[in-house]
Amino acid sequence: MIEMPNDSQASPSAGSVREVGGYPIDLTGPLSHTLVIKPGVGSLSIGPSQLGKKADLHVSPDTHIDWTVFDVFATPAGSPWPRFLHYTGSDQSFFDWAQKRPIEEMTWTPILSADTVADATQSNLYGLHIELDQSGRSLSLRLPKRHFRLSVSGDLSRFSATGDMPSSLTLAPRTGRRRNDTPFLLPDMGELHKVTSLTLQNTPLGQPISLECLNRFSNLTSLSLWGNFCDLDLMAYHTQLTNLELRFMPDLGGLPTLNVWPLLNRFIAYNVEEIAGKRLKQQMKTRAVTRPWSDHASVSQLRKAEWWTTEFSRPFSYWPKRLAKLANEAYNVARATLSKARSFAEAEAAITAFTVRFNNLKGIETTEREDLGEAVWQLSQSDHLIGQPIAEEMAQQWFDAAREY
Repeated sequence: MIEMPNDSQASPSAGSVREVGGYPIDLTGPLSHTLVIKPGVGSLSIGPSQLGKKADLHVSPDTHIDWTVFDVFATPAGSPWPRFLHYTGSDQSFFDWAQKRPIEEMTWTPILSADTVADATQSNLYGLHIELDQSGRSLSLRLPKRHFRLSVSGDLSRFSATGDMPSSLTLAPRTGRRRNDTPFLLPDMGELHKVTSLTLQNTPLGQPISLECLNRFSNLTSLSLWGNFCDLDLMAYHTQLTNLELRFMPDLGGLPTLNVWPLLNRFIAYNVEEIAGKRLKQQMKTRAVTRPWSDHASVSQLRKAEWWTTEFSRPFSYWPKRLAKLANEAYNVARATLSKARSFAEAEAAITAFTVRFNNLKGIETTEREDLGEAVWQLSQSDHLIGQPIAEEMAQQWFDAAREY
């Protein structure tokens, strides 16, 4: 443990502490926490104890934080440490702190007990990521008066913003898990429709996001899409695009030809469906003959239909490797057993056996529980010999009766 100066000693100057080690800090009160800085780690996570090891420092959601305790810390190169902050809670004073101490990347998961207005107009934030849960309380943000990147994920209907537009906006709405769900319609984002650079993110095999929303973003010159979308033909109205990026898209049906965007000078298609990807390659070469690409242009990693199923169909694809391996092994056993089931009782036994495999496994939180529920639904839709379908409600009852998480 490295001791910090007491009141009788001179306080360390800003950015003077650069060594790894453990430091007692007055985060929420005198010597309330011990900060451990590890070699090569430039990030710090603060949040409630329920986060367990996902948070480096545990702080109750409604507790005030003295962010200035980090002023003395710097990276070996001399830049402010931590470079990347992750905070889960309701304290907004980091916006005030950022008026004097710039924050490179701030990820905030607000836990709100009432509708809230946050003022970041004078804050020096290079990147702000807001992750909104489903608490039902809204957040209104007054945007910084400087160039910065804004990212909002989760329940977008609870978010609004006013002020100067960010240099780029990323929206990642919480969508359904199934490709055949009714397309997701992006909520009204108010003044954010004025942005010129937009990224929309979705899962590759989840509920598609309708690009009908693009009609409200009339100023776009840059558009990046990740995942599953529909109504791609509506992109043709944005003839002013100079940059277009398509990533992890299993369905490019309706995508206009590249000559629809005469100003396009940068184009990326990466991990997209094979048939449409081949057409894009040819269009890219044809365009280069009449007007050479002034920036990067590429089409790569074209994927067959089975690749998407292998990589993304199971809900464990984003789990840590150890947990994902265990989950996939249990899934394979359950699916093989279900394929031989000739009665609902045998099907229930297979799904129950799958469910209880996770009862004593650490790391099964709300998100993992939802993933396992989705896996049970997938299993119920797999091949079996019962002669009639397994209702979703029935499979969910088996899952709920057997789980302890």
